[in-house]
Amino acid sequence: MMFCEKCGSILIPKKNRKGKTVLSCRSCGYTSKKRESLILKEKVYLSEKEGITVVDKRVDILPKTQEICPKCNYKEAFFWTVQTRAADEAETRFFKCVKCNHTWRSYS
Repeated sequence: MMFCEKCGSILIPKKNRKGKTVLSCRSCGYTSKKRESLILKEKVYLSEKEGITVVDKRVDILPKTQEICPKCNYKEAFFWTVQTRAADEAETRFFKCVKCNHTWRSYS
């Protein structure tokens, strides 16, 4: 960050008539003659139409275990744990059948 030698305001990057980027003061119009490297940072804001694209393909990266599905009796399921009760109590285990996608929980 550089400051104006005349009024002390912050110098901001601005293109001059020749197309070069120079540091200029908004308050008094002073232009710095110093040749220092400029690092320009710019924030880009996306409009709602340009939002993030959601991919429809579902990717299951959960670990699998040998658990019998209560709906289709398939013997393999994805699992994950969540602390749904007090910290001194056991976690709740959730299962999702690999075959039919049925989800159930176990409190043990």
